Amino acid sequence: MGNRLTKIYTRTGDQGQTGLGDGRRVPKDHPRIEAIGEVDSLNSQLGVLLAGLAQAGIDEVLEVLAPCQHRLFDLGGELAMPSYQALDAREVERLEQAIDVWNDELGPLKNFILPGGSALVAQAHVCRSVARAAERRCQQLNALEPLAGVGLAYINRVSDLLFVAARIIGRRQGVDEVLWQPAAKPD
Repeated sequence: MGNRLTKIYTRTGDQGQTGLGDGRRVPKDHPRIEAIGEVDSLNSQLGVLLAGLAQAGIDEVLEVLAPCQHRLFDLGGELAMPSYQALDAREVERLEQAIDVWNDELGPLKNFILPGGSALVAQAHVCRSVARAAERRCQQLNALEPLAGVGLAYINRVSDLLFVAARIIGRRQGVDEVLWQPAAKPD
C-alpha cells in the first residue's frame, strides 16, 4: 500500500465542511460525521485498553479485542463511504462466541457492577460506554440514511463484549467487582 496522505492539512474543512468517500461535502456536525467521530473515539480508547492489556500480560483478552480496532476502522470506512461494505456477519459471530465463552466462566450477574476495581477494568468500561455512544450516533444516522450491512449489530456486540471483557479482566487480575450499593431508602 502506497502513501495515501501526502499532506495532513488540506484547508478544505476550514469553513466547517468535510468530504465523504462518495464526493459529497457535509457539515462537520452532520450525523454521519458524528457517527464517524464516535467510532474513532472508541477506537482511540480501545487503543489505551489494548496497551494496558499488553503491559499487564493479559494476552487472552488482548487477542480477542485487538481485531476489534481494525474492524472499527472498517466501520469508520463504511460510514465515510456509504456504498462501501467491509464488515460481515462472521465478525459479529466472532464477538458472540467470545462473549459466550467468557460468560460461561463468569456465571450470572447477581448485582449491578460499577466501573472500577482496577485501571484496566475501568478503562474497559470507558470503552463500553463510548461504544454505546457510537451505537447511538450510528442509530441516529440510520434513522436519516439507512445503513446497509451489519455495522449496527457489530457496534452493539462490541459494547456487550467490552462489558464482559471488563469482568474477565478483573478476574484475571484477581480484583473484586465493585458492586453497586443503592442509596438508603428515604424515610
